[in-house]
Amino acid sequence: MKFTLLFGRILFSLIFLMAGLAHFSSAEIGYAASLGLPAASFLVPASGVISFLGALSITLGYKAKWGAWLIVIFLIPVTLMFHNFWAVTDPIAKQLQMSIFMKNISMMGAALMIAYLGTGPLSLDARPKLKTAS
Repeated sequence: MKFTLLFGRILFSLIFLMAGLAHFSSAEIGYAASLGLPAASFLVPASGVISFLGALSITLGYKAKWGAWLIVIFLIPVTLMFHNFWAVTDPIAKQLQMSIFMKNISMMGAALMIAYLGTGPLSLDARPKLKTAS
């Protein structure tokens, strides 16, 4: 059962690891700027760092509760600003944005569960503590 938690953490984190790296591309920065994000050349890479560090923390199980909060901090503005399906008029684009919005909401729920419960036994935080001589 402990491997299930490890694989779950890895699968959950993959999207943030991959997307975090993409936030350093000029295409990603340009896309965000075209949607009206101010200071996109700073905010997009900064959000990539937040996303990547949060996902790495969860994957490794090192300070994963903090990492999960980084994912939540990343998801809230991204979800509300870039996937605001309620403002889209094209029915197909609206459906796509609503799907992405709901995906992000569910990932936020999973991150909140990790923030509360932690990562389980196969994590760097769960390693046995060495006893020191007094």
